[in-house]
Amino acid sequence: MQPDRRLARTALMMAACAVLCACTSGPLRRDSAGADATPPIDRATTSAMALAGYLETLQRLMLSPPAEQAEMMAQTQREFDLAPTPSHQLRLALALAVPGHTGTDLARAQRLLRELLAAPETLLPVERALAFLELQKVDSQLTLTAENRRLQSDASRADRERLAAVNKRLQAELDENARLRKELSEARAKLDAIANIEKSLSERKPNTEGRTQ
Repeated sequence: MQPDRRLARTALMMAACAVLCACTSGPLRRDSAGADATPPIDRATTSAMALAGYLETLQRLMLSPPAEQAEMMAQTQREFDLAPTPSHQLRLALALAVPGHTGTDLARAQRLLRELLAAPETLLPVERALAFLELQKVDSQLTLTAENRRLQSDASRADRERLAAVNKRLQAELDENARLRKELSEARAKLDAIANIEKSLSERKPNTEGRTQ
């Protein structure tokens, strides 16, 4: 399955969970609020429209070319800067959490989502569910990324240690070879000196014998 399809499938699953959460939360509030509470149909319609808007943003961001993705991210950031409402913050966090584009920033998405969930009363039930599910996904991704970096660091350190050990053994062998060459050279020099002495003695011996006759 291609990455875009996997992301779309994940988004749909998140949407289903969010809708279920919104639907189950509606009757509880209606019972507690009494006859003057907002009719469930209005709450469900509002939740559905909000969810549709978030999912449309995610779908466009996942399927658009890089230039359009950059423009969408810039627009989402501008909307949040001009009006930092919970809905704009959630939209920005969801966009930052989409992988595979230049604007992806999981750490910032995590921070924004945690801020939203710290004040859940500012969100619609469907937004709370969506933020909660997205935060779980982002937390998991960041944990896996950190673990992968740790493993890579450990592997790099092990490789450096092995390389250092190999270089140390190689240097030791080079030093040993140099020592052996030096000893061999000294031994040859001694042999040459002995040979010269023997040659000198053998050359002087006939001359000595000739004078004694």
